[in-house]
Amino acid sequence: MADPRFFSRSGPFRLGTLATNIDAEVAAEADTELELFDVAPLDVASAGTLSFLDNQKYVDVFEASKAAACIVAPKFADRAPDGMALLVCDEPYKAYARAASLFYPTPTPEPGIAPSAVIAESAEVANSCRIDAGAVIGSGARLGERCHVAANAVVGDAVQIGADTVIGANASLSHCDVGERVLLHPGVRIGQRGFGFAIDTRGHVMVPQLGRVIVGDDVEVGANTTIDRGSGPDTKIGAGTMIDNLVQIGHNVQIGRGCIIIAQAGIAGSTVLEDFSVIAAQVGVAGHLRIGAGAQIGAQAGVMRDVEPGARLVGSPAVPVRQFFRQVAGIEKMINKKGA
Repeated sequence: MADPRFFSRSGPFRLGTLATNIDAEVAAEADTELELFDVAPLDVASAGTLSFLDNQKYVDVFEASKAAACIVAPKFADRAPDGMALLVCDEPYKAYARAASLFYPTPTPEPGIAPSAVIAESAEVANSCRIDAGAVIGSGARLGERCHVAANAVVGDAVQIGADTVIGANASLSHCDVGERVLLHPGVRIGQRGFGFAIDTRGHVMVPQLGRVIVGDDVEVGANTTIDRGSGPDTKIGAGTMIDNLVQIGHNVQIGRGCIIIAQAGIAGSTVLEDFSVIAAQVGVAGHLRIGAGAQIGAQAGVMRDVEPGARLVGSPAVPVRQFFRQVAGIEKMINKKGA
């Protein structure tokens, strides 16, 4: 039920076809030939639409839903209303993401270069690219097939952009190589000089920032996020990493594969995030640390020391979750005792 002014819908799709594409099983009583025309939330879904249930708190909404079909975990299948077809799988939310992508596939940009775009003669821009009004492509830059550079974005000299990458409006890229299928939202800044200087009471001395930013394939970078280039070693963003809006990543930071970094987090220079680590909103990570693979840092935490793989930390300074809540309980006990 997306607004057709902004989103183009494909389909319809038969239930059996959807099941194959999202790795789900059709419930025994459901008709595999049932045609579905759209996706919708449980509370507004109607005939011909597909929905999903992934959170136990919405079971009541599921029981009253008018959706023609629903993606659901096995444990909730017997709560479905009469007549609802089910696609059963262990990860309903991921399955829904795949289904929604079938109904609303990412459009391929229409090739073309706006008259007001400025492209250096030595730049290499594939014929399948779209370059919008006011965009600037610098000398020696290279853009792969089907890239889209939105209005007023700047791709600096010698920057390389992989195929199917989208550069949002007013973004600026310098001193970087960007992989394939990367999504850079509006206002992203990549490759500006890192915050490096030698402190001196007579006047701080800027340290030349001689590295690059290397962005892997299938990365997403949210609006107004900044990623500084390295001072010598490169700043690196691993394949499949998802970075939210308004994140600051300092020079020489090394981010592994599949990491998640949420809004307003800041990661100081030369810190390493190993694969699949999670940094929640407004977390501050000090420099020269190592965050182990799969670690999860809770919102507003302040990380001042290395973090073991798989650890879960909250608080400032950040400590293991159980320790944090023991501290909170101890403080409450002291307050209550004093009040008594």
